[in-house]
Amino acid sequence: MSVNLPVMGVLEEVPGITIGTADARIRDNGRDDIAVFAFDPGATVGGVYTRNNYRAAPVEIASACPGPARGFIVNSGNANAATGERGVNNAIQTCSHLASLLECEVSEVLPFSTGVIGEFLPMENILAAIDRAHQALSPNHWAQAAAAIMTTDTSPKGLSNRFKLGGREAIGTGIVKGSGMIRPDMATLLAFVGTNASITPEIARRLTLDLAELSFNRLTVDGDTSTNDSFVVVASGAGDHDTIHDNSSSEYFELFHGLTPIVRELAIRTIRDAEGATRFITIHVHGGRDSSECMRVAYTVAHSPLVKTALFAGDPNWGRFCMAIGRAGIRDLDPYGVSLNLNDVRVAIGGMVSDSYREEDGAEVMAKDEYDITIDLGRGSSQETIWTSDLSYEYVRINAEYRS
Repeated sequence: MSVNLPVMGVLEEVPGITIGTADARIRDNGRDDIAVFAFDPGATVGGVYTRNNYRAAPVEIASACPGPARGFIVNSGNANAATGERGVNNAIQTCSHLASLLECEVSEVLPFSTGVIGEFLPMENILAAIDRAHQALSPNHWAQAAAAIMTTDTSPKGLSNRFKLGGREAIGTGIVKGSGMIRPDMATLLAFVGTNASITPEIARRLTLDLAELSFNRLTVDGDTSTNDSFVVVASGAGDHDTIHDNSSSEYFELFHGLTPIVRELAIRTIRDAEGATRFITIHVHGGRDSSECMRVAYTVAHSPLVKTALFAGDPNWGRFCMAIGRAGIRDLDPYGVSLNLNDVRVAIGGMVSDSYREEDGAEVMAKDEYDITIDLGRGSSQETIWTSDLSYEYVRINAEYRS
């Protein structure tokens, strides 16, 4: 089940990056569940990672990477989280195994995992699959990787974009997985973006932060931040561009704006493919005193089970929006300064139902599979936008049967 999810088109090669996939039978579903990424010498990686205190072993290792990198090893079906010292050792072993194949330092290989929490990796299967994936390395296997990293996703998600960088053509390609346990906090699910630009480690870290703020940090399915959330950008340096050292330079902004359409659309597609989703909802909060209170209201509305079930039912019970706005923790909020719209239908003004509102108009909007909710707090000039989904019977079924 998904909401107007586009079919993934052709994902373009990124010079300096090759990918291979294999089936380690982690979940024995007949689908590849290992992806190996290999980078030419000189590649630089920046990442943002979950702030969940129960961070998975691969997150601890990947987040310590100083910047230069030669490869990734990614598995789906098993999160390698809540696995203690054994989990850390297993993740290091996978890095060491791939490093020996790539003839690089162990510290230059980053591990990533996604799937069931609390289980140990089937190491014999995984190491053998890494060998097969390494043998299959090719620059045109982005689509295979997008499929290999999926868990409950209904379809692979990826996107490419060409743009100008310092007068030369540059390329970016990205993939993402995730459809549940999604409420990113400086990261998202698993997302990988490659570009042939050349950047320093400091710029790589800044770039991922800036990109996350406009994309993955603006979505939520169920309010749960995963133990494994990771968003990583790798710049191969294989594009004959000057190395970017300064985040205030014109080249930095060209790179940022070249990759933004990729990560923003991947974030939107993540919500379109949310577990059990029947609605794609954009929430705008205007009139806040600052960005943080706009985001607080937006996420409180998006996380409310009562709001989310009303979205699923198509029930214009606008009092549920009032409830969520009121409990968002906005200091000295005047409820009688708040307005609410469903698309262009003015539902409430001055904190009360609008004289022009007819419930059948609200119901007509909420029967659509995607629409906007606009909230005006009436107390400032800040505004923010996030994306979310409804809460359906299918979401409950998927998560009730997740380990079945």
